Amino acid sequence: MAERGKRTVRDLRRGNRASLLRHLYFEGPLSRQELGRDTGLSAGSISNVVGELIADGMVEEAGAVESDGGRPRILLQVSAGYGYVVGVDVGETRVRVELFDLALTERASADLPLSDSGHDVDHVVRLALEGIESVVREAGIDDSEVLGVGIGVPGIVEQGDTAPGEGDGVVVHGQTIGWDAVPFGRLLRAGTALPLHIDNGAKTLGQAEMWFGGGRGSGNVVIALLGSGVGAAVVADGQPYRGASSSAGEWGHTTLRVGGRTCRCGSRGCLEAYVGAEALLGRWPGAPEGVSEETGLAALIAAADHDPEAGALLAEAAEYLGAGIADLINLFNPQRIVIGGWAGLLLGPRLLPTVREVAAAYSLRQPCEQTSIELGRLGADAVTVGAATLPLARFLETGGERPVRLPAQADGQDGTGPGPGQAGGPGHGGPDPVRNRIARAVR
Repeated sequence: MAERGKRTVRDLRRGNRASLLRHLYFEGPLSRQELGRDTGLSAGSISNVVGELIADGMVEEAGAVESDGGRPRILLQVSAGYGYVVGVDVGETRVRVELFDLALTERASADLPLSDSGHDVDHVVRLALEGIESVVREAGIDDSEVLGVGIGVPGIVEQGDTAPGEGDGVVVHGQTIGWDAVPFGRLLRAGTALPLHIDNGAKTLGQAEMWFGGGRGSGNVVIALLGSGVGAAVVADGQPYRGASSSAGEWGHTTLRVGGRTCRCGSRGCLEAYVGAEALLGRWPGAPEGVSEETGLAALIAAADHDPEAGALLAEAAEYLGAGIADLINLFNPQRIVIGGWAGLLLGPRLLPTVREVAAAYSLRQPCEQTSIELGRLGADAVTVGAATLPLARFLETGGERPVRLPAQADGQDGTGPGPGQAGGPGHGGPDPVRNRIARAVR
């Protein structure tokens, strides 16, 4: 047995593979010479590891470039078709599922409305499993080609003691949607053998924007998510800040007005109660009935120029949002604050100039001058993309190791199946044919 803390040959090999894969993924196509320059590995190590990655099918040639006085240099890139990842966004009104290749090009998608059942745990689990099965089938691939499923959920996510990709121990505390210590990972495991990675939706959005969008190139960033509710992902020195129990980033539930409006969480004066889409539409007398929140918010914005109440509502929202951003500037001293989420992207073009002015007025001058406030670049479905980066991150960090497939666990098989009121337990109509079908498909 190797001494504790001492790296083995296998550790070194895995580290070298991971280093090359990450450089090729984020900076590629690159030549072997450029990989050596960027990673500091010897020419011999580069040759050996690249040879392994090509033989495994993870890396492929991507053309050639002329070199000074020598043979053309062959460019290398990560093979987009080596595997696939699935992203799931448990949103306010729907569960959206997308399947991507390794270049994060969408290959299949499914939108499943939450309907009248809302965020009932059994309903959400069922939709997520149906969506996963649907996109794998639509893409025409075998489930063995799927490297993992990432899922973004509202609320606080406790990872438990399970290894990355297992996800069985994940527990979700979603106070605004009525989830109290929901064993979400175990409930999903009852219907799929695919590796699971579960995190807060704002944090998955944050990772997507850090990798590909408005946060790229900066080490200290806050990515804000505005939808029905409000959240944030805080990145410090290039690493996500989670706090003692992964609840860091609940920016929407910071108090901006003592004794203010009642928030969905039950407290009063939260930022979310003033800038969340649900709160805005709930306070607009002219809000159209029977439409989605996206349609309603778009109508509010369109009405603001001729409806005094709509205009005043958005003006107040801009001031509260600017004050909330000033708090982020004073607390975290970020280089950038990126506003994303479907509601943030709808509101941003109209509110951003005022938000910047208010943030400057309420924050300390020196850190504010060093902070840019901008809109996200990845669109309204960035949470789904971010969720897909969770299994992708593990693939890159492990040097391309194939994840271990866990058997789909039938409810109660290990004595820890759902109890009354939980998905699949008594009170939910007995056996779930959707889960049974998915479990059979992935074995």
